[in-house]
Amino acid sequence: MLAQSALLVGERVRLAALDAEKDAAAIAAWSHNDELLRLLDTDPARMRTAAQTRQDTEELQGKEQPKDSCYLFLIRALAGDRPLGLIDLAIPEWPHRDGWIGIGLGDRADWGQGYGTDAMRVLLRFAFTELTLQRVSLTVFGYNPRAIRSYEKAGFVVEGAQRERLRREGRRWDMVLMGLLREEWERVNTDALTTR
Repeated sequence: MLAQSALLVGERVRLAALDAEKDAAAIAAWSHNDELLRLLDTDPARMRTAAQTRQDTEELQGKEQPKDSCYLFLIRALAGDRPLGLIDLAIPEWPHRDGWIGIGLGDRADWGQGYGTDAMRVLLRFAFTELTLQRVSLTVFGYNPRAIRSYEKAGFVVEGAQRERLRREGRRWDMVLMGLLREEWERVNTDALTTR
């Protein structure tokens, strides 16, 4: 494993650069988990091949974007360095210091093991200490109470909902908006501030 700054390392995971060639097969395999796809996106579930995933990743990494507007990381387990999932932080408007987070663990066997919570803690530390953001936001589907609890453990607060935003299996579901302010994060993470 390559040496890495403690900034992107947690207790169980590390956040790593995404390698389109090396990581495409694992990411494509995750797209065959329809439960995961329904937790990540409002789009219909769509399976991808390794070649399609590699092409998508290369296009995303090659896109002309404002400098530092999107940070995409592969979540890797510290034990064994295996890929676990993806996490990203998008900053659409730097003057407002507001970022949007997306996260997903690919293999259902890794859910509920603390990997996602640890990855979120690492990304929040990066967002608030390295990028000095004022707030981070995310959306989560109302039918995913496990994720809502995990985000609340990380300090996020429910700020509202788009009522009946999604239709899944003949039922309407809310899209829940959650946010975390820098001051809220600092109150419970003083150790992360004193080590920087």
